[in-house]
Amino acid sequence: MPMPHRTQMQVIKRRLVGKEGGERIKELRAILAELPGYRSGPYADIRKWVSAQLEESRVRKKVVHRDSIAVRREGAAQIALVGPPNAGKSSLLQALSSIQIKTGDYAFTTTRPVPSIAQIGGVGVQLVEIPGLIAGATEDRGGGRALFGVLRGADAVVLCHDATVPLEELAVVRAELRAAGVEKPMLVAVTKLDEVAPSVVADVSRQTGLPAVGVSVLDDQSLERFREAVWQLTGLMRIYLRRPGLDQAEPQALPPGSTVVDAARTVHHELAATCSGARVSGPSAKFDDQRVGRDHVLADGDTVEIV
Repeated sequence: MPMPHRTQMQVIKRRLVGKEGGERIKELRAILAELPGYRSGPYADIRKWVSAQLEESRVRKKVVHRDSIAVRREGAAQIALVGPPNAGKSSLLQALSSIQIKTGDYAFTTTRPVPSIAQIGGVGVQLVEIPGLIAGATEDRGGGRALFGVLRGADAVVLCHDATVPLEELAVVRAELRAAGVEKPMLVAVTKLDEVAPSVVADVSRQTGLPAVGVSVLDDQSLERFREAVWQLTGLMRIYLRRPGLDQAEPQALPPGSTVVDAARTVHHELAATCSGARVSGPSAKFDDQRVGRDHVLADGDTVEIV
């Protein structure tokens, strides 16, 4: 004998509390299998309600999956641009790459991560603009939890600070990063430097305890300094591969301590297997075009011709 339909409905709703996605769908299916198969009356209405909830949960799960904000990695490294709303992240990303982004003098112009490739010394580095982080982001305010998921996959973080506003806004962002357990190499980009005295950069570095670089999208020299600061943040070294028949050596990014074999592997794994060494010019060589073995450790700025 089934329990009274009102009691049954209360039990069903209690069983669904806190369940989302696949877990909710599984529970709804179990409930549907347990309900009496009446075609009319209160229990038929309950079956209709449970069936509607099941369909709604399926649709919601598909939408969440389709609207994923995961960022596919490209380039030699992935650097996240992080900061409070309206800190100049979009303008900076646009100035460093060919991407066109909606910008504005209001908060939350960007609503999801925006990736782009910036060429730094001939090497592609992926910059990802993260929508403005706010207080409570670790509790999912402003979709913070998903954004922290993207940040945990990045190699390093550039904290963007509008030079014309107090540092308290950046302090909020750093507190949220700490609370979320995001610990990456960091530097501060002091944006909109054309509107303040350059001395503000040293002040920001002193108060945050982090390296800082001033940048204005209107000043090409400051953009070049910023590119170099980002490159240093990657922790990579840049070597130049010279190939037969090519006039210009091609820049390649490698981790410090990489060898001639590692450089050959960037071209093709078969070349790495068959190379006997290389001719090297640069910091790791005693003289230009020095013949070295396959296990020779390369240095930043070396020019390498695989033998």
